Amino acid sequence: MLLDEDPASLISQCTKNFKFDGDRDSLLRISDSLSTLSQFRSQHLTTLSSTLTKLSRTHQTLSSQHSHTLSQHNPTTHASQILRLDTEKFKIAKQASDLEIEGERLQSELSRLGNVYNELEEEGVEGAADRDRMPEDDATVLKLKVYRTLGIDVEADRESGVYNKAVIRNAARGDVHVVNIDPKFSRHFYTNYFWRTV
Repeated sequence: MLLDEDPASLISQCTKNFKFDGDRDSLLRISDSLSTLSQFRSQHLTTLSSTLTKLSRTHQTLSSQHSHTLSQHNPTTHASQILRLDTEKFKIAKQASDLEIEGERLQSELSRLGNVYNELEEEGVEGAADRDRMPEDDATVLKLKVYRTLGIDVEADRESGVYNKAVIRNAARGDVHVVNIDPKFSRHFYTNYFWRTV
């Protein structure tokens, strides 16, 4: 009879026949894996939560700055600043154009004076029409020619023969200056005055 045997012996024989040691090891490994995965997931969630908190604070700061910037922005002031900068830009462009034109005029004037200088160099002091004239007179005539090319006419006193008056013509400005030459002022003074007037 089946019941005549010891139940503990029957259960022991039964469990030996099932061979569940391998299944038990698998369950232990699965349990360890689940525990490790749960810890990793918990740490990852903690990291993501911290990052989200930082991003939220950054978003609030940027949103506050953006709102402050919008509240400080005045379209009318911005438009007036743009208009002022445009006006300054056009003014500077006009000044640059005027300076360029003046530079070209001065360049042509320099070229003209260079040609006159070359002609006078080629002619020399002895190239005047009157060969019998004194050397001092030749130098004076040469100086008068140079002055005349610059728009300066020098007049001598009828009685003494001393040059005591200069008429300075500025074609660019369309004006004429008459200067009485006083001996008490130096030649350097009159030279500077002539150059400023020309």
